Amino acid sequence: MNTAAPVPHLGKYLFRWLAILTMLGLGAVSLAVYLVFDHTLSVRQQEMLDQKQASLTHVLADDLKEHRTKSLQHMLMDFLAGHGDYAVYIKDDAGNTLFDSRTASFPAHHSIERSFRVSFYSEQSEQLLSANATLVMDRRPDDALLRSLAWTLLASMVAGSLILSLFGRLLVRKSLRPIKALVAQIGDITAKDFEKRLDGSALPQELHPLVTQFNALLDRLADAYRQLESFNADVAHELNTPLATLISSSEVVLRKPRTVEEMREVLESNLEDLRRIASIVGDMLFLSRADRGAGAREKKNARLAPVASEVADFYEAVALDANLRIEIDGDASAPIDAPLIRRALSNLLSNATRYARTGSAVVIQLRNRQQADHQEAVITVCNEGAGIEATHLRHLFERFYRADSSRHNADHNHGLGLAIVQAIAKMHGGSVFAESDTSGTRIGIILPAS
Repeated sequence: MNTAAPVPHLGKYLFRWLAILTMLGLGAVSLAVYLVFDHTLSVRQQEMLDQKQASLTHVLADDLKEHRTKSLQHMLMDFLAGHGDYAVYIKDDAGNTLFDSRTASFPAHHSIERSFRVSFYSEQSEQLLSANATLVMDRRPDDALLRSLAWTLLASMVAGSLILSLFGRLLVRKSLRPIKALVAQIGDITAKDFEKRLDGSALPQELHPLVTQFNALLDRLADAYRQLESFNADVAHELNTPLATLISSSEVVLRKPRTVEEMREVLESNLEDLRRIASIVGDMLFLSRADRGAGAREKKNARLAPVASEVADFYEAVALDANLRIEIDGDASAPIDAPLIRRALSNLLSNATRYARTGSAVVIQLRNRQQADHQEAVITVCNEGAGIEATHLRHLFERFYRADSSRHNADHNHGLGLAIVQAIAKMHGGSVFAESDTSGTRIGIILPAS
């Protein structure tokens, strides 16, 4: 059994990461300050050692008379006076210690040493001698300063992170208020109020695309809901008329004895209405299967002209009665379920012959055309006559839709023909189109041919 991972709370998620990033940012800044300060102290210590080395070398090498009268120890004690953080020890070339100011409390692991050669005047030999001098600097004051700085930066980092995190939490809560307001707006929308739309004027720019897409979804749902209500009303109307006729005719027949011939006439009339009901139910079941994703059962690559010719032959008598001609223009090939395509062409021809101008031709155009990455087969049924208004044109493939609201000729046309054409096109992976102008109307199917 698969269990979905828990979805994090957006506010807590943002607050947690804001706190982490704040601490990391302040930590990086604190570390940078500490390293820069440590480097600065190191540079300063080296500069101080350079200065002390130069001073010590100068003092020991000075051959002024007053300096010659002083012993080495005396000169070095004068040199170190007031500089308790420095120590000096000197050894001659034989390794004998000539001077050592280090004490037991002088830390070896918290000091910096600098060794160099010095020359000094010896009263015993009355000449300048050379020796190895080592200058030692006590780093404990600087180390204490670094520790104090480290603790200060650490405390500042923690305190700053807490303060910024608290303000960040308030900011996150404030930033999420528009989403809560949006949720409240969505909660107010019901099926009885599909005309209501979300107001995004007071929302951040980032939420405007969401509001736009949601309002577009509401438009589609409102259209679907209106179509569903209209569909229910149309189904009731289409079934109510023949059922009422059946009931009334049966009641009339049963009121008194009838002859066999009279009974036959009533049954024939009732059979016609029953066939109409069965036709409506059958078409609705076909559309239902198409809506559930049923596809064409057996698609074979075939030429469309022979299929169109079969349908045209079937409608030849209808066309003659209406003083019309049926013509086939061109040819095309595509993988099709022939019975379904015949049914779609039959519906298109039935629609075209009803509205074509007397004496004109109904033309079935068959074309293959190449698109960017595939080939298509286009079946177009054209008829001359009064054009269809644009307001009606986009609804032609809806179920039970009629441009004529008076339901003229409703006994023979129950408004599912073009909806079935669209369903058959989708079952083949294709689409439908409808065009109309003052010269006539063109309705057709586009099928994938490769």
